[in-house]
Amino acid sequence: MIKIKSAVEIDKIRKSCEIVTETLELLKKHIQPGVTTIKLDKIAYDFIIKKGAIPAFLEYRGYPLTICVAINEVVVHGIPDNRKLKEGDIIGIDVGVKFNGYYGDAAITVGVGEISKNAKRLIDVTKMALYRGIEKCIKGNHLSDISHAIQTTAEENGFDVVRKFVGHGIGTKLHEDPQILNYGPPNMGPILKSGMVFAIEPMVNEGTHEVEVLDDKWTVLTKDRKLSAHFEHTVAITENEPLILTKFKDN
Repeated sequence: MIKIKSAVEIDKIRKSCEIVTETLELLKKHIQPGVTTIKLDKIAYDFIIKKGAIPAFLEYRGYPLTICVAINEVVVHGIPDNRKLKEGDIIGIDVGVKFNGYYGDAAITVGVGEISKNAKRLIDVTKMALYRGIEKCIKGNHLSDISHAIQTTAEENGFDVVRKFVGHGIGTKLHEDPQILNYGPPNMGPILKSGMVFAIEPMVNEGTHEVEVLDDKWTVLTKDRKLSAHFEHTVAITENEPLILTKFKDN
């Protein structure tokens, strides 16, 4: 069942989302060649705790750390370690926060130093797919209108969307109903209503949409080992236009 949030609840989710975006903006300042992902994780953990919040991913279903990282061919759920970022890498960072009983969730993908034109294009298209999906977060639309907008944006630009992992509802739980596919036909599924809150998160691959999970049971790679990018916003359906709760300063 899709939960409808009150204005008070949406404001509580917004406060969690503010900490999420502040964390990601802080991490962006530290992304450079030579930095380890475990250092980024420590920066995120310390900041979230300082804000009086709880890292949402830490110990969630056994996940060991605060952030999820995805370097190059990693799609999602990479575990931070002592690997150093290199010039030309791209890195996705996913951050979740629980604050006063409510969750916020967002992800970005950025380049490390100078990156290839194709890597930049993949990042740009994935971000575009996110916003095309958000444009469909309108009262009266169908849930699959979001999915269709994401898929068509990726495919029209020569990329493919991951099918195995999806967006989700969010509120007093990190993952609530519904699951939000990043592909499919329009005009299907539940009708969107004011008060629904979704984490919209396209994962777009340079090559095939097929993925595989490593033996650590978390890290997801593209099957062909080509690049992948990931963006995510937490969004509320309103009586009017979509309300992005994880709003960044630069977009």
